[in-house]
Amino acid sequence: MKLKEFAHSRTGDKGNISVISVIAYKKEDYPLLLERVTAERIKEYFSEIVHGNVTRYEMHGICALNFVMEDALGGGVTRSLALDMHGKTLGSALLEMEI
Repeated sequence: MKLKEFAHSRTGDKGNISVISVIAYKKEDYPLLLERVTAERIKEYFSEIVHGNVTRYEMHGICALNFVMEDALGGGVTRSLALDMHGKTLGSALLEMEI
């Protein structure tokens, strides 16, 4: 089953840091996200583009996880010629992850 069956995503960026929030559709699915969507899995899933640390923050009150991925945007928005300089499509890519 894919992550997108249980959650939606929102992304943001600051310099060379990409931030992805994963928000459970249903409160009862949040424990599944806590168990299977770890910082280590995210780092492995995006291993070709994330070269720094991945930190997970848990927001239990809104059933969401927030991942901060360092060294993830090819040098940063103003220094990268990458097609998706802001990393906005990374959330969609993450939702394709099997959990």
